[in-house]
Formats: sequence, structure tokens, C-alpha cells
Amino acid sequence: MAIRTDLAVEMIDEDAASLPDGIKRKLRKSSACSITEIIVTNSVAGFRIGKTKGRYITVETDRLSANPDDFEEQVANIAAEIISLKGSERKNVLVAGLGNSDITPDALGPLVVSRIIATRHLQNELPEGHYLKKLNHVTAIAPGVLGQTGIEAAEVIRSLCDTVKPDCVIVIDALACSDVSRLGTTIQLTDTGISPGSGVQNRRKELSEITLGIPVIAIGVPTVVDMHTIVENITGNPPDKHLPNMMVTPRDVDKLIERAARLIAYSINKAVQPMLTIEDITALS
Repeated sequence: MAIRTDLAVEMIDEDAASLPDGIKRKLRKSSACSITEIIVTNSVAGFRIGKTKGRYITVETDRLSANPDDFEEQVANIAAEIISLKGSERKNVLVAGLGNSDITPDALGPLVVSRIIATRHLQNELPEGHYLKKLNHVTAIAPGVLGQTGIEAAEVIRSLCDTVKPDCVIVIDALACSDVSRLGTTIQLTDTGISPGSGVQNRRKELSEITLGIPVIAIGVPTVVDMHTIVENITGNPPDKHLPNMMVTPRDVDKLIERAARLIAYSINKAVQPMLTIEDITALS
């Protein structure tokens, strides 16, 4: 059975003595989290693991449904990874939260966007010399899902890019994983963009530099794993193909989504507005 996962780190054998040609792995640690960076250097290597060429950064921390004592350090770590992917020179950013806000495991993106500090409009509304006019331009949108709007999220974002003309897009979405231990403990960041719903076999139109013409950073947290994958992981045998499948999510998924969204939103706000402190972000978001 093919592994159903959005996480690049799950497509690499952790115990292997060496990695396939064209794939590199870098490990780094802080007191707040462990970080694994998978670098796919060419399309042939990417094809082997079902990923496109680019960087995939996996941040592993304590359960995201908890209130961590090292929240500020986690924010600093994740913000630094976002900056490493987008570059510090990009000052006009569109943040898009994908997903269905009415379905808790899929509500990560919209909830993150609700905490993003949108600033593009301030340039025309504030008097000259106001300190907030020094902030970078940020636009935020939660485009909904096809079943709600009749419009592909990618179509909405592409149209918005034509108007706003950002130099970078940051997309947030809930992900699927194959290892239950990664549910709610892992954040993946990548510069390859995203195909929404691909981990649950519901692939929508791709959002990437290829389709939008500007860098696209995708950030996500695994919130579901499918039952067939769980059965195979536990038993070592593929499940009966006639066994109905379903998506499984953590019992405390409501807290997970709320607190993971807060962490990611603070990290994005810090990455795109480095002049702001955590206290500033709290006051403005």
C-alpha cells in the first residue's frame, strides 16, 4: 500500500545508512524543538519520494495542543525558518489560509489568517510618520473551499495576486501524516508550494512558483491519518482492501487547531514584521 502522507520526512527511511542520490538531510536542535531539513536537489530524486525539488523543513516539538512555556522561543525558531525560505528582502506578502472553517481538523488555515496582522491598507490610512507605516505590506485571505464557494482556492489566490502583486505567498493548510506520533506534534514548512488535499486523496489545483510566478511557502500541521495506514503500521500487513477506510484525528483536535494556529500565526507575523515584539503581535493581532 502506498504511504498516504504530506510529510517529506516520512518518505525517507530514518534508519537508512545513506540517503538516495539527490536527497540531503540536515538536523538541528534548539531547546524548544528539533528540526529536520530534507533537501531534494533534482526532479529525479523527488520522483522517487513523491515530492518536487526543493526544501522541506520539519519542526518537531511538544504536543501543539498544550500551552508551552517556551512559546516565544518556538516562535523565534519557526520565524527564522520562514525567513530562510522566503528571504528577508521580500516585503510584500500574501498569506492564504486554506481549508474549511466548519470542519475542525481542516480549520487550521482560516484560523491562522484570523490572527495575521494585515497591513497593506495602512499605507493610505495612517498619517505620515506613524510608526505602523514602517511595517511591511501584508494581505491575508481565507478563500474557503470549492464546496463552499464553487471556486478553487488557487483561482482566488491567483486573481488576488494579479491585484495585490505580492512578491511572496505563504499558504497554510492542515496536512495528513502516516505516523500517529506526528499528529499535532509536527510543523512542515516548504518552498515547493502545495496541492491542497493531496494527503487525503482530494488533490486540488496546485499553488506553487510554477503556477503563480512568485515564491510560495507552504506551512502545515498534520491533523489526520487514515485508518488503513494505522492498521498497516500496527500489524505490518496491508488491510483487507474491502475494509472501509476513514480519516482519524486526535481527540483534542479543537485545542490542537486553536493553539497550533496561534503558534504559526505569531511565527508568520514575526517573520514578515521582524521589528515587532511578541507583545506587539499580541496587541495587534
